Amino acid sequence: MVSNVRPKRNLASFLVVSAAALFAPVPFAAQEPAASRPTLDYEFFKTKVEPIFLKKREPDHARCYVCHETSHHSGKDFFLERLAPGASFWTEEQSRANFKTVSKLVIPGNPMASLFVIMPLAPEAAGIADTHQGGRQFRSQDDPDWKNMAAWVRGEKAGGSSAP
Repeated sequence: MVSNVRPKRNLASFLVVSAAALFAPVPFAAQEPAASRPTLDYEFFKTKVEPIFLKKREPDHARCYVCHETSHHSGKDFFLERLAPGASFWTEEQSRANFKTVSKLVIPGNPMASLFVIMPLAPEAAGIADTHQGGRQFRSQDDPDWKNMAAWVRGEKAGGSSAP
């Protein structure tokens, strides 16, 4: 017998996230002029954030790439470029495409208002992982990978600077 639980859970998660995005007040950082917001650094993304997508984080979790690979999302929402057969990382062109895609889920300077950062974070750590099909990838804000994601959103540069 085929279960209808997963499609219903997917729909429920989609509705919760959509409602939150539509009806949540606009974060203060989003109201700031673009010139005062930090910029997202591509090199920091490529060296510190993008490897997280391929990392096996917990025995009971899939790598981010497994679920967010482009064919699973039909090019919508958070999707990552497909790795070439036998490749262990993306080409420069693919990494730039991943940067562009992920940047759309970020409010530069404000990690806690950025879906990219709060979606996989456990609710008890101020995240919304219960709406994330991949579950609680980060149990706390102390996780080194989560810290790298948040640092990128805050505008940290590959050389360690956070200046725009």
